[in-house]
Amino acid sequence: MLACPDHGVADLVEGTGLPIVAVRAALNELADLALLKPSADSDGRLRPVSPDVGLATLLAAAEADAAAKQAQLVATRAAIAMISAEHDRRWDGDGDATRRLIGLDAVRGRLEELQHRTESECLSLNPGGAHRPDARAAAGPLNQQALERGVAIRAICRDSVRNDADAYSYARWLTGLGGQMRTVPTVPMPLVIIDRRLAILPLDPSDPREGALEVDSPGMITAVCALFDQLWSVASSFGEVAPTDRNGCTPLEQALLEIISAGHTDDVAARKLGLSLRTVRRMMAGLMARLNASSRFQAGLNASKLGWI
Repeated sequence: MLACPDHGVADLVEGTGLPIVAVRAALNELADLALLKPSADSDGRLRPVSPDVGLATLLAAAEADAAAKQAQLVATRAAIAMISAEHDRRWDGDGDATRRLIGLDAVRGRLEELQHRTESECLSLNPGGAHRPDARAAAGPLNQQALERGVAIRAICRDSVRNDADAYSYARWLTGLGGQMRTVPTVPMPLVIIDRRLAILPLDPSDPREGALEVDSPGMITAVCALFDQLWSVASSFGEVAPTDRNGCTPLEQALLEIISAGHTDDVAARKLGLSLRTVRRMMAGLMARLNASSRFQAGLNASKLGWI
């Protein structure tokens, strides 16, 4: 239209090769942008506005919009800082080194906050349930952001993670991004340690949904870090075949023997190891055959006599 200002719709269709519907839509859009104005010479015609005028006006409007959005961002950032400061004052107001987080929502919310503030390292013990689809959806993006910031993530899970499709998939995803995961036969409790200065422990280790305690006292942090480091030193790296001892037992088989020898049932062993009851019974049958035992009690005695446990 700038080149041929006297062209009507039919001429524009012929000159551009566009269908008439597309030409009319383009004309409407140009008019909305004030790049076309009614012609004073011919009724019903539109004349193109000089690019120096029309596009400069559009640019000025875009700059004004960008400036308004920037001002809104500044105001939003200030509001977030104020809300965060108030939230921190509520946490720190009593000076107590222990804070109660009631319910799973409170725990996840606090972990989200702490993950954003983590500077160097996040350590965790995961006895089970941490890799359900809902928990994975909540933690996955935060873990990815932390790894991208250079935060080291080390997680310890039960050996049974290798037998759970969801957990195995999550473990492969995490280690593929640079996180580290190791496994042990049993994990004593859920635990998260942030930068070795703060820890989240469950109110009830048997039911994490009850909530958690947030602690930052030096003595408690030293203790939980020592627990993690000790488990990490004996754990098997994810992706590696679990080692066997001189008797040909895997760590999982050793743990099963210890649980059964302590008088616990197959059901208890299954819960502690994160395995199905069927898997525990199959493992126990194999151990009894190797120990030449006709009962679980005898298997425990023979294992102790032979130095298996």
